[in-house]
Amino acid sequence: MPRRQKVVRAAGGLVVRLGRDVPALEVLLVHRPKYDDWTLPKGKAKPGESHEACALREVEEETGLRCVLGVELATTRYTDSRGRPKAVRYWLMRVASGEFVPNREVDEIAWLDPEAAAQRLSYDRDLPILAAAAWPPSPRAS
Repeated sequence: MPRRQKVVRAAGGLVVRLGRDVPALEVLLVHRPKYDDWTLPKGKAKPGESHEACALREVEEETGLRCVLGVELATTRYTDSRGRPKAVRYWLMRVASGEFVPNREVDEIAWLDPEAAAQRLSYDRDLPILAAAAWPPSPRAS
């Protein structure tokens, strides 16, 4: 009988801000040069780390932005590049402070309206996260 693989635990954020054309909202996407893709900021949880702490840490590590956690949105499940099952939990977030500095993992970010973000995302599996936010998100998360 084949051994069941352990699911890779990960978390991330749908980071939003008020757009230039208020009351429109913009969504943060990150470009990862290693994969040449556009996606939502996310990453693997450390042993013993909560999903919430992981989501906040990963967003800050990838973007330089310290965020405030909002409501949990949805979970995506897929097989990662190493063939392991992966589950990524996402939260709605808003920026509290910080600024983006290009780094090894993320060389560029884009603030886009939800429709443009949906078009730019490299993976269809990210689309339900945008949909789960139910535009516009509740005031406490924006």
